[in-house]
Amino acid sequence: MAEETGFAFSMDSFRLDGKVALVTGGSYGIGFAIATALAQAGAKIAFNDRDQQKLEAGLASYAEAGVDARGYLADVTDEAQVAELVANIERDLGGVDTLVNNAGIMDDMSGIGDATDEKYEQVMKVNVYGPMCAMRKAVSVFKEQGHGNIINVASVGGMRTAAGAIYCASKAALLAMTRNTAFMYIPDHIRCNAIAPGGIQTEIANSMGMPNPNGYARVQKVLAAAPQPGAPEDIAAAALFLASDESQYINGDTLVVDGGWIAG
Repeated sequence: MAEETGFAFSMDSFRLDGKVALVTGGSYGIGFAIATALAQAGAKIAFNDRDQQKLEAGLASYAEAGVDARGYLADVTDEAQVAELVANIERDLGGVDTLVNNAGIMDDMSGIGDATDEKYEQVMKVNVYGPMCAMRKAVSVFKEQGHGNIINVASVGGMRTAAGAIYCASKAALLAMTRNTAFMYIPDHIRCNAIAPGGIQTEIANSMGMPNPNGYARVQKVLAAAPQPGAPEDIAAAALFLASDESQYINGDTLVVDGGWIAG
Protein backbone atom coordinates (compact mmCIF):
# COMPACT_ATOMS: atom_id res chain seq x y z
CA MET A 1 0.00 0.00 0.00
CA ALA A 2 1.31 3.43 -0.89
CA GLU A 3 2.30 5.62 2.01
CA GLU A 4 -0.13 8.43 2.80
CA THR A 5 1.54 11.77 2.12
CA GLY A 6 -1.35 14.15 2.62
CA PHE A 7 -0.60 15.69 -0.78
CA ALA A 8 -3.54 16.82 -2.86
CA PHE A 9 -2.88 18.55 -6.17
CA SER A 10 -5.03 21.54 -7.00
CA MET A 11 -4.96 23.97 -9.89
CA ASP A 12 -5.61 26.63 -7.27
CA SER A 13 -1.95 26.28 -6.33
CA PHE A 14 -1.11 28.12 -9.54
CA ARG A 15 -3.26 31.09 -8.54
CA LEU A 16 -1.51 34.31 -7.56
CA ASP A 17 -4.47 36.22 -6.17
CA GLY A 18 -3.38 39.08 -3.93
CA LYS A 19 0.26 38.85 -5.06
CA VAL A 20 2.15 41.72 -6.66
CA ALA A 21 4.71 40.99 -9.38
CA LEU A 22 7.30 43.39 -10.76
CA VAL A 23 8.48 42.43 -14.25
CA THR A 24 11.47 44.46 -15.43
CA GLY A 25 11.52 45.34 -19.11
CA GLY A 26 7.93 44.19 -19.34
CA SER A 27 6.78 46.40 -22.21
CA TYR A 28 7.00 43.71 -24.89
CA GLY A 29 8.33 40.26 -25.76
CA ILE A 30 9.08 37.77 -23.01
CA GLY A 31 8.46 40.29 -20.24
CA PHE A 32 5.02 41.16 -21.60
CA ALA A 33 4.12 37.47 -21.96
CA ILE A 34 5.25 36.72 -18.40
CA ALA A 35 3.35 39.64 -16.91
CA THR A 36 0.21 38.72 -18.84
CA ALA A 37 0.37 35.11 -17.62
CA LEU A 38 0.87 36.19 -14.01
CA ALA A 39 -2.03 38.63 -14.32
CA GLN A 40 -4.29 35.89 -15.69
CA ALA A 41 -3.41 33.90 -12.58
CA GLY A 42 -4.61 36.79 -10.42
CA ALA A 43 -1.43 38.80 -9.73
CA LYS A 44 -1.27 42.57 -9.73
CA ILE A 45 1.29 43.63 -12.33
CA ALA A 46 3.92 46.34 -12.29
CA PHE A 47 6.49 46.76 -15.03
CA ASN A 48 9.13 49.25 -15.99
CA ASP A 49 10.88 50.52 -19.06
CA ARG A 50 13.63 53.10 -19.41
CA ASP A 51 12.14 54.40 -22.66
CA GLN A 52 8.98 56.53 -22.44
CA GLN A 53 7.69 55.52 -25.87
CA LYS A 54 8.14 51.81 -25.15
CA LEU A 55 6.49 52.28 -21.76
CA GLU A 56 3.45 53.90 -23.35
CA ALA A 57 3.31 51.22 -26.05
CA GLY A 58 3.46 48.58 -23.33
CA LEU A 59 0.59 50.16 -21.42
CA ALA A 60 -1.45 50.17 -24.62
CA SER A 61 -0.64 46.49 -25.22
CA TYR A 62 -1.69 45.52 -21.70
CA ALA A 63 -4.94 47.46 -22.05
CA GLU A 64 -5.64 45.69 -25.33
CA ALA A 65 -4.99 42.34 -23.63
CA GLY A 66 -7.34 43.24 -20.79
CA VAL A 67 -4.54 43.41 -18.21
CA ASP A 68 -4.59 46.14 -15.58
CA ALA A 69 -0.84 46.81 -15.36
CA ARG A 70 1.00 49.71 -13.76
CA GLY A 71 3.90 51.02 -15.83
CA TYR A 72 6.82 53.01 -14.45
CA LEU A 73 9.60 54.88 -16.20
CA ALA A 74 12.77 53.54 -14.58
CA ASP A 75 16.23 52.28 -15.47
CA VAL A 76 17.14 49.17 -13.45
CA THR A 77 20.85 49.97 -13.84
CA ASP A 78 20.34 53.10 -11.71
CA GLU A 79 20.13 52.14 -8.04
CA ALA A 80 18.29 55.32 -7.04
CA GLN A 81 15.68 54.73 -9.75
CA VAL A 82 15.24 51.13 -8.60
CA ALA A 83 14.61 52.28 -5.03
CA GLU A 84 12.07 54.83 -6.27
CA LEU A 85 10.45 52.21 -8.53
CA VAL A 86 9.91 49.77 -5.67
CA ALA A 87 8.68 52.53 -3.35
CA ASN A 88 6.14 53.63 -5.94
CA ILE A 89 4.91 50.07 -6.44
CA GLU A 90 4.55 49.61 -2.69
CA ARG A 91 2.56 52.84 -2.55
CA ASP A 92 0.34 52.00 -5.53
CA LEU A 93 -0.12 48.24 -5.17
CA GLY A 94 0.66 47.56 -1.53
CA GLY A 95 3.96 45.71 -1.83
CA VAL A 96 6.04 43.39 -4.00
CA ASP A 97 5.92 39.60 -3.71
CA THR A 98 7.67 38.49 -6.89
CA LEU A 99 10.49 40.09 -8.87
CA VAL A 100 11.01 38.93 -12.45
CA ASN A 101 14.33 40.17 -13.82
CA ASN A 102 13.61 40.09 -17.53
CA ALA A 103 15.40 43.14 -18.97
CA GLY A 104 18.40 42.16 -21.08
CA ILE A 105 20.36 42.92 -24.24
CA MET A 106 22.58 41.01 -26.69
CA ASP A 107 26.23 41.50 -27.53
CA ASP A 108 27.53 41.59 -31.11
CA MET A 109 28.57 37.91 -31.24
CA SER A 110 32.28 38.75 -30.83
CA GLY A 111 34.69 36.17 -29.51
CA ILE A 112 36.92 37.31 -26.68
CA GLY A 113 39.67 38.44 -29.08
CA ASP A 114 37.36 41.02 -30.66
CA ALA A 115 35.36 41.95 -27.56
CA THR A 116 35.53 45.64 -26.67
CA ASP A 117 35.44 47.37 -23.30
CA GLU A 118 32.52 49.47 -24.53
CA LYS A 119 30.41 46.41 -25.36
CA TYR A 120 31.44 44.71 -22.11
CA GLU A 121 30.30 47.65 -20.02
CA GLN A 122 27.06 48.01 -21.98
CA VAL A 123 26.01 44.36 -21.75
CA MET A 124 27.20 43.70 -18.20
CA LYS A 125 25.46 46.82 -16.93
CA VAL A 126 22.08 45.70 -18.25
CA ASN A 127 22.38 41.91 -17.89
CA VAL A 128 24.22 41.68 -14.56
CA TYR A 129 24.31 44.98 -12.70
CA GLY A 130 20.64 45.72 -13.44
CA PRO A 131 19.39 42.42 -11.97
CA MET A 132 21.78 42.85 -9.04
CA CYS A 133 20.32 46.28 -8.25
CA ALA A 134 16.77 44.95 -8.46
CA MET A 135 17.57 41.84 -6.43
CA ARG A 136 19.39 43.81 -3.75
CA LYS A 137 16.38 46.06 -3.25
CA ALA A 138 13.93 43.17 -3.46
CA VAL A 139 15.82 41.15 -0.85
CA SER A 140 15.64 44.03 1.63
CA VAL A 141 11.87 44.25 1.09
CA PHE A 142 11.39 40.48 1.19
CA LYS A 143 13.38 40.07 4.40
CA GLU A 144 11.24 42.65 6.12
CA GLN A 145 7.97 41.04 5.03
CA GLY A 146 9.22 37.50 5.65
CA HIS A 147 8.87 36.07 2.14
CA GLY A 148 9.60 36.74 -1.49
CA ASN A 149 10.30 35.19 -4.87
CA ILE A 150 12.86 36.13 -7.52
CA ILE A 151 12.81 34.78 -11.08
CA ASN A 152 15.76 35.65 -13.30
CA VAL A 153 15.41 35.33 -17.06
CA ALA A 154 18.86 34.12 -18.09
CA SER A 155 19.69 32.18 -21.27
CA VAL A 156 21.10 28.90 -22.48
CA GLY A 157 23.96 31.20 -23.52
CA GLY A 158 25.02 31.08 -19.88
CA MET A 159 25.43 27.30 -20.19
CA ARG A 160 26.83 26.87 -23.69
CA THR A 161 28.07 28.98 -26.61
CA ALA A 162 24.98 30.54 -28.14
CA ALA A 163 26.17 34.13 -28.62
CA GLY A 164 29.32 36.18 -28.15
CA ALA A 165 31.73 35.92 -25.23
CA ILE A 166 30.33 38.90 -23.34
CA TYR A 167 26.66 37.88 -23.56
CA CYS A 168 27.45 34.30 -22.53
CA ALA A 169 29.53 35.56 -19.60
CA SER A 170 26.74 37.91 -18.49
CA LYS A 171 24.15 35.16 -18.43
CA ALA A 172 26.53 32.75 -16.67
CA ALA A 173 27.02 35.44 -14.03
CA LEU A 174 23.25 35.79 -13.62
CA LEU A 175 22.92 32.03 -13.12
CA ALA A 176 25.65 32.10 -10.46
CA MET A 177 23.98 35.04 -8.73
CA THR A 178 20.70 33.11 -8.79
CA ARG A 179 22.20 30.10 -7.00
CA ASN A 180 24.02 32.24 -4.45
CA THR A 181 20.92 34.29 -3.64
CA ALA A 182 18.82 31.16 -3.22
CA PHE A 183 21.31 29.69 -0.74
CA MET A 184 21.97 32.87 1.21
CA TYR A 185 18.33 33.66 1.93
CA ILE A 186 16.80 30.28 2.69
CA PRO A 187 16.35 31.34 6.36
CA ASP A 188 14.44 34.41 5.18
CA HIS A 189 11.97 32.37 3.08
CA ILE A 190 13.17 33.98 -0.15
CA ARG A 191 13.33 31.80 -3.23
CA CYS A 192 15.41 32.57 -6.32
CA ASN A 193 15.33 30.59 -9.55
CA ALA A 194 16.24 31.18 -13.17
CA ILE A 195 14.76 30.40 -16.55
CA ALA A 196 17.17 29.72 -19.41
CA PRO A 197 15.38 30.30 -22.71
CA GLY A 198 16.76 28.91 -25.93
CA GLY A 199 15.79 30.44 -29.26
CA ILE A 200 12.67 32.50 -28.65
CA GLN A 201 10.91 34.78 -31.11
CA THR A 202 11.61 38.19 -29.56
CA GLU A 203 13.12 41.55 -30.48
CA ILE A 204 16.34 41.06 -28.48
CA ALA A 205 18.36 40.70 -31.70
CA ASN A 206 17.57 44.37 -32.35
CA SER A 207 19.93 45.25 -29.48
CA MET A 208 22.81 43.48 -31.22
CA GLY A 209 23.61 46.14 -33.80
CA MET A 210 26.06 45.07 -36.50
CA PRO A 211 27.27 41.56 -35.61
CA ASN A 212 30.94 40.67 -35.61
CA PRO A 213 31.31 38.61 -38.84
CA ASN A 214 33.79 36.10 -37.44
CA GLY A 215 31.87 35.46 -34.24
CA TYR A 216 28.55 35.37 -36.05
CA ALA A 217 29.85 32.76 -38.49
CA ARG A 218 31.10 30.56 -35.64
CA VAL A 219 27.89 30.83 -33.63
CA GLN A 220 25.84 29.87 -36.69
CA LYS A 221 27.30 26.36 -36.39
CA VAL A 222 25.68 26.11 -32.95
CA LEU A 223 22.45 27.81 -33.97
CA ALA A 224 22.06 25.40 -36.88
CA ALA A 225 21.41 22.60 -34.38
CA ALA A 226 18.66 24.52 -32.60
CA PRO A 227 15.03 23.48 -32.99
CA GLN A 228 12.41 25.87 -34.32
CA PRO A 229 12.20 29.00 -32.13
CA GLY A 230 9.79 28.98 -29.26
CA ALA A 231 7.31 31.69 -28.33
CA PRO A 232 7.41 34.15 -25.41
CA GLU A 233 4.42 32.28 -23.99
CA ASP A 234 6.65 29.21 -23.51
CA ILE A 235 8.78 31.24 -21.09
CA ALA A 236 5.69 32.73 -19.48
CA ALA A 237 4.42 29.25 -18.61
CA ALA A 238 7.69 28.46 -16.85
CA ALA A 239 7.58 31.77 -14.99
CA LEU A 240 4.03 31.12 -13.82
CA PHE A 241 5.11 27.78 -12.39
CA LEU A 242 8.08 29.33 -10.58
CA ALA A 243 5.90 32.16 -9.24
CA SER A 244 3.28 29.77 -7.90
CA ASP A 245 3.08 27.67 -4.75
CA GLU A 246 3.47 24.55 -6.90
CA SER A 247 7.21 25.32 -7.04
CA GLN A 248 7.59 26.15 -3.36
CA TYR A 249 10.34 23.55 -2.83
CA ILE A 250 12.31 24.59 -5.91
CA ASN A 251 15.09 27.01 -5.07
CA GLY A 252 18.39 27.89 -6.73
CA ASP A 253 17.53 25.95 -9.86
CA THR A 254 17.55 26.77 -13.57
CA LEU A 255 14.60 25.74 -15.71
CA VAL A 256 15.79 25.32 -19.29
CA VAL A 257 13.14 26.09 -21.92
CA ASP A 258 14.82 25.46 -25.26
CA GLY A 259 12.96 22.67 -27.06
CA GLY A 260 15.79 20.24 -26.27
CA TRP A 261 18.56 22.30 -27.86
CA ILE A 262 21.25 21.81 -25.20
CA ALA A 263 20.29 18.18 -24.67
CA GLY A 264 22.25 17.25 -27.78
